[in-house]
Amino acid sequence: MLNINFLLKHPSHFIALGFGAGLSKKAPGTLGTLIGIPFYLFIFSYSFLMQIMVAILFTVGGIFVCGQTANALKVKDPSAIVWDEISAFFLMLIIAQPVLNIFHIFELFVLFRIFDIWKPFPISYLDKRVGGGFGIMLDDYVAAFFGLIVYFSMQWLIQ
Repeated sequence: MLNINFLLKHPSHFIALGFGAGLSKKAPGTLGTLIGIPFYLFIFSYSFLMQIMVAILFTVGGIFVCGQTANALKVKDPSAIVWDEISAFFLMLIIAQPVLNIFHIFELFVLFRIFDIWKPFPISYLDKRVGGGFGIMLDDYVAAFFGLIVYFSMQWLIQ
C-alpha cells in the first residue's frame, strides 16, 4: 500500500510523506529531517515574525496532513510520515538563528536525530500516549526542544 501511488493519491499524503522521502527503505526520518534545511534556507532572509508564521503553518497543517495520512494507512505513527521531522527541524533552525553556519546546522541535525531516535522521557511517553496528527507532531517538537537545550548549553559553554 505504501508506494508512489499512495504518495500521489492525495495532497496530504504527498506532504506527510515528505514529497517522497518517507518512501525511503532506510532512515526515512533522517532523510525527512534533511528536507527541513532547504525550507529554512528559502525563508531565512525573511523577518523572524514571517519565519514563525510559516513554522506555525507547517505545524497546524502538519497535524492535519499527518493525521489524515496515518488514518489512511491505519497505523498510529508510521515511519513513512516525515513531515513531523521536517517541520520540527525547520523550527529548530529558525530558533537557533542568527548564528547559524553549516557546522551549527550539522550540530542541530545530529542533536535532533539523537533525541528523535532515542526518545528519552517524556518523548517516549508522549509518543505512546498521544495519538492522531497532534501526537505524531508532538514527540518530534519535544525532541527538537531537547536538542535546542543541548545546543544552546553547548554554545554557552563555548563562549
